[in-house]
Amino acid sequence: MNAQHFGPELTSDGVRFRLWAPSAKRVDLLLDKSHALTRDAGGWYVAEIPGASAGTRYKFRIDDEVDVPDPASAFQPDDVFGPSEVIDHAAFKWRATEWRGRPWHEAVILEAHVGTFTREGSYRAMIDKLDHLVATGITVLELMPLADFAGRRNWGYDGVLWYAPDSAYGRPDDLKTLIDEAHLRGLMVMLDVVYNHFGPEGNYLGRYAPSFFSDAHTPWGSAIDYRVPEVRAFAVGNVLNWLRDYRFDGLRLDAVNTIVEAGEVSVLHDLSAAAGRLAAETGRHINLVLENGDNIASLLDAAEEPPRGKYRGQWNDDYHHAWHVILTGETQGYYGDYQRAPKQDLARALASGYVYQGEVSVFWGGKARGEPSGALPPTCFINFLQNHDQIGNRPLGDRLVSIARPEAVAAALAVTLIAPTTPMLFMGEEWGATSPFPFFCDFKGDLANAVRNGRRKEFAWAYAKYGDDIPDPLADDTVRSATLDWTDLDHDAGRARLTLVRDLLAVRRREITPRLAAARFGDARITDDLMTAHWMMGDGRLQLEVNLSDQEISSTAQPTGRLIWGDGPSDRIAPWAVRWHIG
Repeated sequence: MNAQHFGPELTSDGVRFRLWAPSAKRVDLLLDKSHALTRDAGGWYVAEIPGASAGTRYKFRIDDEVDVPDPASAFQPDDVFGPSEVIDHAAFKWRATEWRGRPWHEAVILEAHVGTFTREGSYRAMIDKLDHLVATGITVLELMPLADFAGRRNWGYDGVLWYAPDSAYGRPDDLKTLIDEAHLRGLMVMLDVVYNHFGPEGNYLGRYAPSFFSDAHTPWGSAIDYRVPEVRAFAVGNVLNWLRDYRFDGLRLDAVNTIVEAGEVSVLHDLSAAAGRLAAETGRHINLVLENGDNIASLLDAAEEPPRGKYRGQWNDDYHHAWHVILTGETQGYYGDYQRAPKQDLARALASGYVYQGEVSVFWGGKARGEPSGALPPTCFINFLQNHDQIGNRPLGDRLVSIARPEAVAAALAVTLIAPTTPMLFMGEEWGATSPFPFFCDFKGDLANAVRNGRRKEFAWAYAKYGDDIPDPLADDTVRSATLDWTDLDHDAGRARLTLVRDLLAVRRREITPRLAAARFGDARITDDLMTAHWMMGDGRLQLEVNLSDQEISSTAQPTGRLIWGDGPSDRIAPWAVRWHIG
């Protein structure tokens, strides 16, 4: 067995329990009675318990002082402070046994939060909506983080037990059933994972394994020290847990630019390589992507099959920010970096991926940000108009449709969903949902007050403007307000927006996806309010014209080939009109 294997292991006659606790003097396993664990030279405590089995609940007692869950717990039926439960992953009966995933160029992503996707807020309830996603043209369901967090509700970025899907949404077999049902419908399922910090409540690692952390800090607490072999093994094991035991088709790694101590060989390389080995062994397509505010193009390679240290793509905040400034006129915070020339910034994002490719960013502290990205395949760039952050980090959690003109949003969708980059929608965006998605959590006592006070400090200007209209992140009403209202689809506006999105994705599926393997960036230009762009698609050129204004304007563009979206040909282009040609 791997000397750095975390979590319980089922044996022929029981369970082997293990805990890496190098700073503990004594560790006991708590079952129906206490069992002393034996320590080896590497700080591992081990005990083999005959008769223990799947369903056994247990905790560890450290130095006769504190009882803790297993940091690699597979399930916490009573939340993070309760006992851990042994899970037999091999016992689940998968139905989609022939599923091997889909290649990355077929990805059309919808990001979703399990707890607010349906009124039931469960893995099982999501299954009933999978057919809607398929009919819309979605090929990837991306779930916000599931690692067990304290309380009943959370965005997921406060997880403390990385291997345990949160019990608020169901049991592990319920999550596997959701993934299995998605695969039976041809849907990939990806998971957002957080390897830059542990949440603030329910993490005991500092008590018995302080080597997990360095002296450095992230915006959310102590930095994880991936220079330590056991710590690195913990993260690699977690990647395999989600990809192997739950058969997720890929992972999105959150804010990797805040991984402070990545190691001489970056932990990002080892996580990708481990996923790649699994893909090679199983013949599966496994797709890993990043959120990375540093815009490091050298980490990306959409064509590396299987992954061998790199990542398929990156969430492209630059693309979002440029569109947001164009659509809303807002320039606060990070939007200030795009206020000078947002239309030119959008053109650059369409022509070569990032906007910031080494230029100085004021918001990022006046430092150079990014690397040249135009040589990468366009599918490396996951482009979106909304996601959980860009909605939820607004004081009111209001969506784009609430603050921008509908015809302008429709134009932005027509660009985003057909362009040969990788498109992503946020849940409900496909029908123009107006339900907000404010930040919410379920902490208690001093931590709850610290969250409230931190939000008030961060959004002081907003509290001065909106006062009590700003949702309380700890209130039950806040999470209820974020829950999707699927009856919106019964209204004319919801049906019309859904029809638009389905039509756009049908064009993408028919005209764009078959050519994406050979797609390369071309050029994009702004003349007054007319943006024109083109990409090389192997057997021809994909060409775009879009009017980024409220006025009809003239167009001197002379596109060739077939019109696949919009009205034309014409030397005039209507306000917020979009035309796509291919040939």
